[in-house]
Amino acid sequence: MDSSVITGSTIPEPRDDIEFESHEAAYSFYKDYAKSVGFGTAKLSSRRSRSSKEFIDAKFSCIRYGNKQQSDDAINPRPSPKIGCKASMHVKRRQNGKWYIYSFVKEHNHELLPAQVHFFRSHRNDDPLKNDIRIRRRKNPSSVSKLFGAYQNVDCLEGYMRNQHDKGRSLVLESGDAQVLLDLFMHMQEENPKFFYAVDLNEEHRLRNLFWVDTKGMEDYSNFDDVVCFDTTYFTNKYKIPLVFFIGVNHHIQPTLLGCALIADETVYTFVWLMQTWFMAMGERAPQLMLTDQNNALKAAIGAVFPKTCHCFCLWHILEKIPRQLGYLSPWHDNFMVKFNKCIFKSWTEEQFEKRWWKLLDKFNLREVEWVQSLYGDRKYWVPTFMRDVSFAGLSTMSRSESLASSYDKYVHAETSMREFIEQYKSILEDRYEEEAKADFDAWHETAELKSPSPFEKQMSLVYTHEIFRKFQVEVLGAAACHLKKESEDETTTMYNVKDFEDSQNYVVEWNETKSDIYCSCRSFEYKGYLCRHAIVVLQMSGVFSIPPKYVLQRWTNAALSRHPISERLDEVQTKVRRYNDLCRRAIILGEEGSLSQESYNIALCAIREALKQCASLTNSAETSACPNTSGSIEEENQYRNASKERALDLQVTGADKATRRAGAANTKESNHSSAVKKGKQVTRSGDVNVGGQEGFHLMGISDLGPAQSHNMMPAQLQNAVPTVFHNIMPPQFQNIASTHLHETRLPR
Repeated sequence: MDSSVITGSTIPEPRDDIEFESHEAAYSFYKDYAKSVGFGTAKLSSRRSRSSKEFIDAKFSCIRYGNKQQSDDAINPRPSPKIGCKASMHVKRRQNGKWYIYSFVKEHNHELLPAQVHFFRSHRNDDPLKNDIRIRRRKNPSSVSKLFGAYQNVDCLEGYMRNQHDKGRSLVLESGDAQVLLDLFMHMQEENPKFFYAVDLNEEHRLRNLFWVDTKGMEDYSNFDDVVCFDTTYFTNKYKIPLVFFIGVNHHIQPTLLGCALIADETVYTFVWLMQTWFMAMGERAPQLMLTDQNNALKAAIGAVFPKTCHCFCLWHILEKIPRQLGYLSPWHDNFMVKFNKCIFKSWTEEQFEKRWWKLLDKFNLREVEWVQSLYGDRKYWVPTFMRDVSFAGLSTMSRSESLASSYDKYVHAETSMREFIEQYKSILEDRYEEEAKADFDAWHETAELKSPSPFEKQMSLVYTHEIFRKFQVEVLGAAACHLKKESEDETTTMYNVKDFEDSQNYVVEWNETKSDIYCSCRSFEYKGYLCRHAIVVLQMSGVFSIPPKYVLQRWTNAALSRHPISERLDEVQTKVRRYNDLCRRAIILGEEGSLSQESYNIALCAIREALKQCASLTNSAETSACPNTSGSIEEENQYRNASKERALDLQVTGADKATRRAGAANTKESNHSSAVKKGKQVTRSGDVNVGGQEGFHLMGISDLGPAQSHNMMPAQLQNAVPTVFHNIMPPQFQNIASTHLHETRLPR
């Protein structure tokens, strides 16, 4: 056996003098070797003896071995991991029953991925302990240290307002908790200077509210700002730490953590401060829709800070309160819920809802119950009947266990201490990054399988991400269990009654062929973001064999992260995906040929640069002609983007050059900082807030806000409840921070 081993591993490189007890043992050895190097494996072939019927020959290969057999004019070409790699190991059986390596091809024609090897199907679940990201982080901290290193820049806070009439309240923390938090913030800023946090102090200079968000949360929000859930479950349930979350959802139906906060109370001031802080941290981009618990203070704060945002209550928040608020109805609970669900979920029109609602209240004598009155007053915030033309992207569910917010319950418990949560917070970030990376990996290496001849399934197979496509596929297959009957028809709209034999329920579907509008009483599109089986069967019977573009949300597609909106013609999206896959395959071939010599490398690099330049120029001219009034900003953005691409292609940059650039940038920043200190000496006064951004703590005065950003942005009835004063004095537990982190500078505009 050769003594040479793979660097950093105990797995020897395959040699012809190694023997195995069986071909399965040989494959296990090859898998271990592949895992140490960084590629997936597959059993390519095996052969049995005609006389003894025992295995005598087997061949194992890299998962990218060979080429997919597919004609160039295939109607629907599918991506494949096979790119012509020759790496393989061929074993044969000796007469004594031992197996030996007959041949071994080491070279690959693609990049090896040792840090992501656990994503390959052949290596999944080999050792759950070794596959745990926290274990891998201890073994390879340098690779995971890049976790926070490549996220986008965002604007920092520009100012706050303070309620001068609300004194004395402070955050209840155990001894040492504040320092633990500060240590976390300092550590996160060392990992990435864009990590953001803000501190709110009361009139006694004590910590009142605290907010923070990592750069991954900012990046996720820049891509998915349509729906945000503000979850106060841990606070309202009186957990040991008064924790609240801002939660979103990405294109893989995975929760994204858009911010965390510790709050002292549920007053209008606290929520206004928190929403304003979060709004500034997210680059002053308001969400299209925000989901919260039913709370009057929250309703007032969101209405004040986000006047154009659609505010709704989570369904499960409402439903879980029924046993507590109407406990005396327990003997009739089942009967009440049947009537209640019929009123809420089966009312097609507002008139139908009104009729059933008052009939329900009279039947159970609930007209005088204050909570029930509040439900009716807030009906447009939560009743599905009023939720047309919105999309919750799966964030509003019937129960908390079904909600994406519940995924954080495994990290936070009623008795979780602050120190324990800090460790769990790091796990949250690591796990979320891991899950998204795995989903991205699968999207590239796996192909969605078609299970029917449905044109809808085929249409969306190249458009939706894998996770959404699988859910949509269930609806396509479920359409076979639906029977429809036309109920009525007028000049524009046709009404159908659809019987779903799978759940034995009847649904109303409204179809407007002229406008391509379709609504179903199950409201799958509104709550999940894709059409249901009832709508699909109506489209099919109406002679429509493609999903109308308005019902394909870009956030669920493979183009979710693109800066360009998807076309009105979905076949163009499919064509784009095909072009993308084809270019990737050709790029791999170019990389193989171009790496054979320095001359071929230079030719390939010049060709790539020239092609990129021409493509970018073509894209820029199209954008400029589409938006003539903003050509200046577009040109500036494109220049920055093109420069970034050129830098990415420049493989000759030395470490010394990079260090010189960093030193220059640091000198420039220090120069700007010194100037800002001179200009801002008068800032240190009552009227400032301590904000953690790129430079640690920053002091921002209320005078820095324009009229639209300060007190005048709030309704008159809320101006006394809105923060108008800040204080720059740190509480004792926050004064141990090193002086190098305490810059009295104004934040960049």
